[in-house]
Amino acid sequence: MRLDKLLAHCGFGTRKEVKDLIKKGYVIVNNNIVKKDKTQVDPEHDQIFVDDDPIIYEKYVYYMLNKPAGYVSATEDHTYPTVVELIDDYYRQDLFPVGRLDIDTEGLLLMTNDGLLAHQLLSPKRHCPKIYYARIDGVVNENDVQTFLNGVVIEDYCCLPAYLKILSVHNTQSEVEIKIFEGKFHQIKKMFLAVGKKVIYLKRIQMKDLILDPHLKLGEYRRLTDEELYRLKEKTMLK
Repeated sequence: MRLDKLLAHCGFGTRKEVKDLIKKGYVIVNNNIVKKDKTQVDPEHDQIFVDDDPIIYEKYVYYMLNKPAGYVSATEDHTYPTVVELIDDYYRQDLFPVGRLDIDTEGLLLMTNDGLLAHQLLSPKRHCPKIYYARIDGVVNENDVQTFLNGVVIEDYCCLPAYLKILSVHNTQSEVEIKIFEGKFHQIKKMFLAVGKKVIYLKRIQMKDLILDPHLKLGEYRRLTDEELYRLKEKTMLK
């Protein structure tokens, strides 16, 4: 990758500022002063220093994204913008979303290049819990709570037991939280349709032990903390 792009990503300034650092001879690559910002480097193997500060290559990265509606959970799409496009400070091309949220669904989405962790989190055998907040067109009642717990039948499939919590009911609409342990296509929407109700807003707020940061606005993202990453990997990764 280009040297100036790498340095900007690593926090040494804007692209304009790092170009200036390079031209002034502050950057050393493999014991040689480099003054061309377009120089191609391999951060995994080259030794790169900026004014005696080493560039530390990250093999894996982990971002928490508060996904807005209107973006597809994919790395590329010919019709809609993708969630990958929202991560504008990442310099490699290997970032992808772990799982998917529907285009009109908001909330927590893990973005990474760690394929093994993604596989473990998404494996059907792992039954990774996911919690959603939803607004429902219809009065959700205790019968629905029990139906979800017993396993809702959608089409020809019986869902795993799900935990439905009624937060409030206002006239003909309800606010609820749902914990599911699988991720079938449009699953939550289909589960409510099966009990005669319709999801009018859906937001994921938790995946395993990773909780959506309430300070992240829609479209914003941040790196996972060490503690968040540890809790996410705990009892998830194969030994």
